[in-house]
Amino acid sequence: MKIDKELIPNKSYERALYLGCGYTYEDLLKPKIAVVNSWNEINPGHIHLRKLAELVKEGIKEKGGTPMEFNTIATCDGIANSGNFSKYVLPTRDIIAASVECTVKAYNFDGMVMLCSCDKIIPGMLLAAARCNIPTIFLTGGIMEPKHFEDGPLKGKTFVTCDIKEAIGRFKAGDITEEQFFLIESHTCCSPGACNMMGTANTMACIIEAMGLSLPGCATLSAVGKKREELSRETGRVIMQLVEKRITALDLINYKSIENACKVALSFGGSTNMVLHMCALSHEIGGTLNHFDFEDLSKSVPLLAKFKPASEYNLSEFHEAGGIRVLMKKLSKYLDLTAKNVSGEHLKELLQNIEYDDYHIIRNLNDPIKNEGGIAVLKGNLAPEGAIVKQSAINPKMYYHKGKAKVFNKEEEVREALLTNKVERGDVLVIRNEGPKGSPGMRELSIPAALLVGMGFGDSVAMITDGRFSGATRGPCIGHVCPEAYEGGPIALVKEGDLIEIDIKNRKLNLLISDKELEDRLQNWKQPEPKIKKGYLNTYRKIVSSAKYGAYIE
Repeated sequence: MKIDKELIPNKSYERALYLGCGYTYEDLLKPKIAVVNSWNEINPGHIHLRKLAELVKEGIKEKGGTPMEFNTIATCDGIANSGNFSKYVLPTRDIIAASVECTVKAYNFDGMVMLCSCDKIIPGMLLAAARCNIPTIFLTGGIMEPKHFEDGPLKGKTFVTCDIKEAIGRFKAGDITEEQFFLIESHTCCSPGACNMMGTANTMACIIEAMGLSLPGCATLSAVGKKREELSRETGRVIMQLVEKRITALDLINYKSIENACKVALSFGGSTNMVLHMCALSHEIGGTLNHFDFEDLSKSVPLLAKFKPASEYNLSEFHEAGGIRVLMKKLSKYLDLTAKNVSGEHLKELLQNIEYDDYHIIRNLNDPIKNEGGIAVLKGNLAPEGAIVKQSAINPKMYYHKGKAKVFNKEEEVREALLTNKVERGDVLVIRNEGPKGSPGMRELSIPAALLVGMGFGDSVAMITDGRFSGATRGPCIGHVCPEAYEGGPIALVKEGDLIEIDIKNRKLNLLISDKELEDRLQNWKQPEPKIKKGYLNTYRKIVSSAKYGAYIE
């Protein structure tokens, strides 16, 4: 191939190294497209992304680009939450963001496709997209198939991933047999894809679609099948259109698209973890979103849908009912319809031809499930800087609850108390020192929360923590208590037997002691020694913000 003489010295070293990777001179004259893949062999949400990446690359090549694939990490929350080091999970969001930023900026790519699933990987790549601000499109990995039992002791029943966690509690309570428990464990995860429930993974995939960063239908389409394969190829083709039109990530990631996406997620009872991720994203683009803003956002939209584990519907059924497009169509009067998407359309154009006939899965505005969205922000002397609860997933009996505190200083203690029958109806379980700095890493207490419900305590026992819960958590579980215990927040001062009052309707969370008693306890409080004094978590502890602002890296 003949090379322009002026280019010979300038890019010779770069070209030589690319040639060593197998690219040709012709490849290097085309737009270089980063295929950012979180494929690995240790996460069912990602196990199929290597295959999807090949299809994306076909689409890129078809439209005249050169795909160049690299990887980033992708931790499975469910696997990590079963061990002692789940505190690493949230901090991986910022590792992912930094790893993508470093590679994309160092290589000066012309565009990028983000292949991702699961809880921290989607938001990590979203932060990176905002930082890199080049033409970008997302391909989220799709939904794991639900498992329906045609025969046997579970005949006629359908299970998804969150049912496994609750089955632990049900088995402990004697509600299911050992055989049923084993069948649920061994057959429920029956395909690749994100867990088929409205956890953080699918909440964030839906947010990506609502922001216009993925193709329509991408969020809720099955992870397997011909439709997913063609969507992958089309994603590769569309990135080339974005490069040609010079539409960059920040043309799509802006204040109006963030607000639209938050409203959409609140209208389907999305994960409380979205509060962390959307606050962090807002900060990334110079915004000021914090968790108190979710109170106003939640009150501004009705609750039109609920999914596993907050209802009997799974995400496959959501897709069959029209998914995000139908929900946005029904919610359109509350959205900014001037927001654009990767197809180059305004939201108004995308929605104008959407038709629907479903009513049961996605309710109409004139008959919502509730008149406000799925998340409530509580405040009081126990959480002067706020706390988050998924009100759409709570038994109405627990909208108001007063009970005696049982205090635990780490997740393992409350898990042990549940499994050894040391929890009684009426209790308020307080789990502290699990915040961003104190854990460090802000652990997800999804297994204790599922045990609580599975053991039949969902209408009588509350759980409060400065840590966080899974998007798949249901029941009276209040997280993100700020300030956290490590910083001297009042949750650090709770004593065994103290009365705690939870009033979700009036957005109150109070420790029922006098102001003087609270002040006296604070005077006698001493900050605990850090749990971890080396490695990444030690660094994270020193630079992470409050959960109120999204636990972003300052």
